[in-house]
Amino acid sequence: MKEGAKTRVDWVDTAKGFCIVFVVMMHSTLGVEAAAGETGWMHYLVEFARPFRMPDFFLISGLFLANVIDRDWRLYADRKVVHFAYFYALWVTLQFIVKAPHFAAEIGWAGVLREYLLSFVQPFGTLWFIYLLPVMFVVTKAARQIGIPWPVMLAGAAVLQIAPIHTGWVTLDEFCSRYVYFYSGYIFAQNAFEIAAWARRHVAVALGGLFVWALANGMLVFQGHADLPLVSLFLGAIGAFAVITVSALLTQIGVAAPLRHCGENSIVIYLAFFFPMAVSRTILLKLGIVSDLGTISVIVTAAGVIAPLVLWWLIQKTGYGRFLFVRPAWARIDNPRVTAASPQAAE
Repeated sequence: MKEGAKTRVDWVDTAKGFCIVFVVMMHSTLGVEAAAGETGWMHYLVEFARPFRMPDFFLISGLFLANVIDRDWRLYADRKVVHFAYFYALWVTLQFIVKAPHFAAEIGWAGVLREYLLSFVQPFGTLWFIYLLPVMFVVTKAARQIGIPWPVMLAGAAVLQIAPIHTGWVTLDEFCSRYVYFYSGYIFAQNAFEIAAWARRHVAVALGGLFVWALANGMLVFQGHADLPLVSLFLGAIGAFAVITVSALLTQIGVAAPLRHCGENSIVIYLAFFFPMAVSRTILLKLGIVSDLGTISVIVTAAGVIAPLVLWWLIQKTGYGRFLFVRPAWARIDNPRVTAASPQAAE
């Protein structure tokens, strides 16, 4: 978040909250199922969300880019590259500290060091999203300065998404798969705001459209067609705007506060959910207190979402540990006064 006050958009924060909860849910559910060797009922919800979960996250990330893309390169790089690089370097180090003994038992301490250094080339674990965002920010600004027309950029991004690009390098593969949604958020930001406003004025029609979308999305997912070329692009785009519509409606009827709070603190949840997720999963599976895998997945998801928010609340109350979620002055290249009181989700 920027220093000082910033006007937030309720449905945008709600959409971000929607996305981060689904991201935690996906990792929690698949982790529980992998550890148990079985599939629970939550697996179906995770599969239903798969076509739109990350596309919407990237689309939302591009919504406000038009407001800052013409900044000078130094300030832009500080807010859109160094910002995310700081949090990636910090949290990948913390994750390796936590996981090092387990890794060392498998590959030795030399292997741990090698894997740690490799993580700065090959994004590690759940952190690939904030590794990839700076790449997208730089590519988009460079394309604008070069003067590439937006229809050409959008068409090229769509081709990359449709093409079967699987090199094994996460950065390249995910860029090709996701950039079209990020760029769409940048180009069609005004349309996204118009859709949200329209949904609030036409609640019944919007609900009908969401019902049709949910049926189509579910049918294509569970019939095994969601990953087909063009189909995946279509489902990602339509699903992203469906999430925008849902978020606008939830804020309209006044029940979006929990999701909105998650969205306002999405960087906190994204960076820190791995530890409470892993701990709660291990405890529940070992103790056997709950036998239903779907219920275990729900509890693990809740732990992954709530624990980071509690940690951030404690940090705010005590003043200790702010560096975990607020970039300190030494990690900046534009040297402003740092007065932010909120986690820096997107400067």
